[in-house]
Amino acid sequence: MVRALLILLPLVLTLFTFVDCAMRDDSQIKKIPKWGWLLVILFLQPIGGIVYLAIGRVRKLRRPKPGKKRILPPDDDPDFLRSI
Repeated sequence: MVRALLILLPLVLTLFTFVDCAMRDDSQIKKIPKWGWLLVILFLQPIGGIVYLAIGRVRKLRRPKPGKKRILPPDDDPDFLRSI
C-alpha cells in the first residue's frame, strides 16, 4: 500500500500541475513563460510541480480593497436597476 502511494502520489502531482499550467491563461503564470513551466514540470518530477505550485502561478484573483467601491456596469448595478 505504501509503495503504491510512493509511486502514485508524484504521478498525480505531476499530472495535476501539468494540466493546471496548460489550462491557465498566460497572464496567470509568473516568472517564466508557460512552455517553460510545462518543461520544468515534465522533466523535474515531482520537484517541478511543487515549485510551480509555490511560485509559478497567481493563486487568487485580486479583489478590490475593502474601502473602495466596485464599479459595476449598469445592467449589473442593483441601484441603477431600482431607479428604472
